[in-house]
Amino acid sequence: MAANPEYEVRVARASDVPAITMLITASARGLSRDDYTAEQIEAAVSSIFGVDSELIADGTYFIAETGRELIGAGGWSRRRTLFGGDQAASRQAGALDPARDAAKIRAFFVHPSWARRGVGRAILERCEKEAQDAGFCAVELMSTLPGLGFYRMMGYEALEPILYPAGAVKLKFVPMRKHLGEIRAISTKFPQ
Repeated sequence: MAANPEYEVRVARASDVPAITMLITASARGLSRDDYTAEQIEAAVSSIFGVDSELIADGTYFIAETGRELIGAGGWSRRRTLFGGDQAASRQAGALDPARDAAKIRAFFVHPSWARRGVGRAILERCEKEAQDAGFCAVELMSTLPGLGFYRMMGYEALEPILYPAGAVKLKFVPMRKHLGEIRAISTKFPQ
């Protein structure tokens, strides 16, 4: 993965949470209009999309920034939760076993003015490499409709779509999976 002189990708910190929250809202509202209604977007922002503090605490959530502007975020997880921020009903407790489970690709958001400029790819490639280095040979995610083309381009295969309740509306999401190849190393411990 080549460095991009326009932006830097780094591990997210707790102090980044306010900027990540603003990015999530801007991304959802700016990039979802062709696939979801305004009511669905607002329901997703209030009840599903959001910061996952476990990813930040685990050191597996990354942000892309240019100067002081946050332009993208995304991460991977050794935990069972497949999608949703701290407030989401979809959260699941427990750790994954790299020998039999797929790591989770989580919470990808790109600022609309930086869409289709390689930001998501740079973060996703870092996540996949780290998951593979931790012993996972597959990754899975829950894609929004706007993300389908990106994840397909990155080698993910779509499974059966689901309808997920968000308040009074339902949103169509698509589970996706990718095989990473040979196991490099195994580390099942969470950072201290």
